[in-house]
Amino acid sequence: MRLAIAFLILLSIIVLFSVAPTLFPLYFIYIFIGVICFFIFSRINLETLSYFSKHLYVASIIFLLIPLIIGQVTRGVIRWIPIGGVTIQPSELVRSFLLLFFANYLVGGKFSKKKIIYSLVLLAIPALLILVQPSLGVAVLTVVGYIGVLIATEIDKKALLFIALFLILIFPAFIFFLAPYQRSRVESFLFPGRDPSGAGYNSIQSMISVGSGELWGRGLGKGVQTQLSFLPERQTDFIFASVSEELGFVGAFLVLFALFFILYSIQKIISNARSPVARAFVSGVFLSLFAQILIHIGMNMGLFPITGIPLPLVSAGGSSFVATMTALGMVLGAKRQA
Repeated sequence: MRLAIAFLILLSIIVLFSVAPTLFPLYFIYIFIGVICFFIFSRINLETLSYFSKHLYVASIIFLLIPLIIGQVTRGVIRWIPIGGVTIQPSELVRSFLLLFFANYLVGGKFSKKKIIYSLVLLAIPALLILVQPSLGVAVLTVVGYIGVLIATEIDKKALLFIALFLILIFPAFIFFLAPYQRSRVESFLFPGRDPSGAGYNSIQSMISVGSGELWGRGLGKGVQTQLSFLPERQTDFIFASVSEELGFVGAFLVLFALFFILYSIQKIISNARSPVARAFVSGVFLSLFAQILIHIGMNMGLFPITGIPLPLVSAGGSSFVATMTALGMVLGAKRQA
């Protein structure tokens, strides 16, 4: 797992230097912090962190409230807290600690329907705080991580399937509660050609970027879509499209191979875990990472609506990078416990 992580970080630095060189040297600060967090949490037994799971939940809620009070407004959203010359996004940083709390809460003691209901209420609090920022993508990943934890408990799998089918059925109604720009993204996904220079622009440019790279890519610094800024958010939301254009199918395949090797390593930890808490926590991290990878690549290829979800370890996003490295460090800490 460590080699795959190191490969993705190195490739990310190379690609980001090509498509968004102004990120550096500031972005090295986030990389340094992320590596330190990975090292620290990989050395801490998950059982030790579990003693503080309730405290971490309360601290996470407080942390999520801070942007609403002193947060920096960027493009109409309040997700970031300015600290010196950098900004942090609490909604990204707290996800792993929320999963740890739910793993301890759902596994500890007698499992019951009442406990599930209480856990859903406890989940709704951070999820709503993330939604009001608004950050739909992070809120979805938080819920997906919770589902991963729930799957690893003693819950009746038929009941879980029923819940999943129910959520799918009510999803169309959920669209009416989306913000106008979020609803526009869904409409542009369903009908990308309706407004090619407006709502459908991002999706169309991304698909062009992915296809134009062909086998070997146009070369670093030679991508037409990326270098001429036809591709929006090329360093974050559409980093996979940037990699595909400049490094081609080969570069995209190497990214996917490294990511799925990490997922495979996490799956092995789940299979070998003897601790129910460790198994539940790592399952939550696995499903959250898998969903993040799937959604990011899917929206870059026009298969999913644009949601603003970064590609783990590859996209430029300091808080996302630190959060992912922290989660992976905690997974290795869970392996020590397992």
